Amino acid sequence: MLTPGRGTPPGSRSRQPRARRRPSPAQPGPALPSRRDNQTRRAPPSEIWRKQHYRKKMTHWFHRNPLKATAPVSFNFYGVATTPAATKVCNDLRLSRTRLLELFTDSSCNPEMMKNATDLYFSLLQGFILSLDDSSQECKLRYIQNFKWTDTLQGQVPSAQQDAVFELVSMGFNVALWYTKYASRLAGKEDITEDEAKDVHRSLKIAAGIFKHLKESHIPKLITPVEKGRDLEARLIDSYIIQCQAEAQEVTIARAIELKHNPGLIAALAYETANFYQKAVFAKAEALCKEYGETKGPGTTAKPSGHLFFRKLGSLIKNTLEKCQRENGFIYFQKVPAEAPQLELKANYGLVEPVPFEFPALNAHWTPETLAAFDLTKRPKDDTAKPKPDEEVKPLKEPDIKPQKDSGCQIS
Repeated sequence: MLTPGRGTPPGSRSRQPRARRRPSPAQPGPALPSRRDNQTRRAPPSEIWRKQHYRKKMTHWFHRNPLKATAPVSFNFYGVATTPAATKVCNDLRLSRTRLLELFTDSSCNPEMMKNATDLYFSLLQGFILSLDDSSQECKLRYIQNFKWTDTLQGQVPSAQQDAVFELVSMGFNVALWYTKYASRLAGKEDITEDEAKDVHRSLKIAAGIFKHLKESHIPKLITPVEKGRDLEARLIDSYIIQCQAEAQEVTIARAIELKHNPGLIAALAYETANFYQKAVFAKAEALCKEYGETKGPGTTAKPSGHLFFRKLGSLIKNTLEKCQRENGFIYFQKVPAEAPQLELKANYGLVEPVPFEFPALNAHWTPETLAAFDLTKRPKDDTAKPKPDEEVKPLKEPDIKPQKDSGCQIS
């Protein structure tokens, strides 16, 4: 008797190994990828570019102008505020203003923190502007306090107005500028996430909405007309609005490319975005860019016309074209149209509109009794003395945050 597995009985046929069944066409078996397969499975250049484009598109923005600086305001109306409630409102105004100015230069500040701080301060400041009985009559406190603010590119000698509306629009301008800086800081990160890209998009729309609201509803109420070239001039505010829309729309384009939307939609959005930038830039832009780069003043030194982005753009386009032609010639074999297809350049959706903005309602601490407790007849006689013309205010010390990748700048 044979031990199992050691042999076969004499005279019997040797058992042949069972042939392995070939997989049927309906159920293909696994196969090792060939070298050719590995090549064909590479992402097409256009897809690789999409992913890189979504991460990098938002970095080519010019630098942000410095924040407006302001002189401290104590809101100490000794003798004028005649009750504890009136004194408390003044103390809250001073503290909330100081806190808001601190957040402008705090690199850890986020939109939620900024909104809470601005809502508190503006709701208190409204008590110096709004009439409590909803009438058209001016609040008696509107001209009680002098405010000093610099312009972003006019040095540290401030403009001064004894007008609470001037404070409202100047601080509001800084809030809008902060949102553009926050968007720029996020866009300059090495690996920006989809949620962060949405925050960039939202922040720019909020900034555009604030600028628009200031221009339409509050700057016209200033007693002293805005001088040409100042931050609050209508032309400059318009440029800020358009630029915020254009930069936000760049995020929309990058997202559309990432999601492989219809080329016609992407082309239309790109065309509309180019129109935004053309509206924001005046004639002789190239000459102005060169002049801007040679001008001395506050803010980060920048030469827009000679920026790395513009110097690299031509070679980048050329290298991308050569790469696509080369790889299409030995891998993809896609037919290249003799002529570019005609695209509809009118975008029907996807266009960026400013987020509507309104200043918060009057703070609950402002009551008719609180307002009546301010006795303007007890103001010091020299309270309206004009500030010296050569007085300067300290600039806001902004954090020096360097982009974590190749970043351009946009003027804002």
